[in-house]
Parts: sequence; structure tokens; C-alpha cells
Amino acid sequence: MSPLMSVVAIAVSLGAATAWLYLLAANLPSLPSTEKDEPDSGMELHFPKDLEDLSDMAEMMKRYKSDHFGYITLLFCSAYLYKQTFAIPGSVFMNLLGGAIFGIWQAFPLCCVLSAVGASFCFCLSKFFGKVLIMKYFADKLEPFQKMVQENLESLFFFLLSIRIFPMTPNWFINMASPILDVPLIQFFFSVLIGLMPYNFVCVQTGSILSEITSVKDVMTTSVMVKFGLVAVAMLLPGLLAKYLKQSRSKCS
Repeated sequence: MSPLMSVVAIAVSLGAATAWLYLLAANLPSLPSTEKDEPDSGMELHFPKDLEDLSDMAEMMKRYKSDHFGYITLLFCSAYLYKQTFAIPGSVFMNLLGGAIFGIWQAFPLCCVLSAVGASFCFCLSKFFGKVLIMKYFADKLEPFQKMVQENLESLFFFLLSIRIFPMTPNWFINMASPILDVPLIQFFFSVLIGLMPYNFVCVQTGSILSEITSVKDVMTTSVMVKFGLVAVAMLLPGLLAKYLKQSRSKCS
């Protein structure tokens, strides 16, 4: 597929997804008559840009949820997948919003599944339409990642798991580059589902007490990032051990 056709295909996909979100937002059910006069009841739906914006959005969505749980869940899921599929920054706000609207024990499994499904959609979009663009514009990033994948082929799942847990990993790039490097979709899906659980839990838990935080920095503190880093290293150990045992057997034979 030529670069131009790739751009057109991605643009059409983005346009269709945007139209779906617009349709959902435009047909948002009415609030109960007793709540129509409350502050922010006429607020327009949009992706939150900061914590104040997020708090206002969460309050409005919670009022809608009490009478229209199914619709609000569909809207939230669609918005979350939209961001993940097209690698739009701001997943932290969606996790915080999920925690604020649904609470920890509903939002946590929901956000984990949405993270994995959305990343898989991005994987497929890249596989079918984005390969030529990524190889052209991200060749410098692709080469070192390809080398790491090749070095960890025998323990690929644990490698994928560790880079998801590590807090500084550019997840958007991993999502788009993985199909080009022939990473199996099933391993990719479960590495995202499991690997992002700690991050999703921290964000959702913080979202459930949204009124108590003043900055996004309160979510990913230094201590939390250090813990994530240690867990990521632990996830690499099975792969390193397998590689060591294989080398030992080779020397013995």
C-alpha cells in the first residue's frame, strides 16, 4: 500500500470513529427534570484537558449514570477505545474519569479490558494501513525495538509484559510497531491486559478520590514509578533465566 493510500485509509477510519462519537454525544439522553438546573448540566461533552475540566466532566457523567447507566458506559467505552486506537495522548485522564464515574471495582477491570482492546485495534490499524508510514517516519525508533524483540524471542511474552509495566515506555509506539515486527496478536493482547494492570489500578484508584488531588503528578509519584520499575525488572527475570539455561545446555553439549 502506498503512503497516500495509507493516509487515506487511516483518515477514513478516524472519520468514521469520530462520527460515531459525535452521534453518541449528540443523542445523549436528557437529565431528570430535577437536575436540569444544576451547575454544569448543560456542559458540552469533550475530552478533559486538565483536572478541573475532568472534575466537572465526572460530576456531569455521574448524574447521567444514575438514570442512563448503559448509555454512559457505551459512551465511556467508545471514547476510551477512540483514544487508544488512534494513539491520542491522555489515557491517564480516561482512567481517572473511569474511577470517578464507576468506582474502583467496576472501573478497574473495565479500563484493563479497554486498554487491551484499544491497543489491539491500534495494532490492527498499523498492520493493515500503517506499516509503510511507520517504516518511513519511525525507522530510527523501529531498529532498536526490533533488536530487543529478536533478542527476547524465546521469552517474548515476558519481555512484552516488562515493557508495559515500565512507566516510561512509549506505549503508542509499541502498539504501532509490534505488528511490523511480527509480534503475535494474542501475546500482544495479554501483555497489554496484564502489563498495564498496575498503572490502570493506580489511575482508577486516584480517580475515585478525584477531589483530593491537585495535579496529575499526584497520580504517578516517584515511589510509584520506582515500584513499577522493579516489577518490570522482575518480569524480565524468567526470560533471562531461560536464556541462561539454554546457553548452559549449549556449552555442555
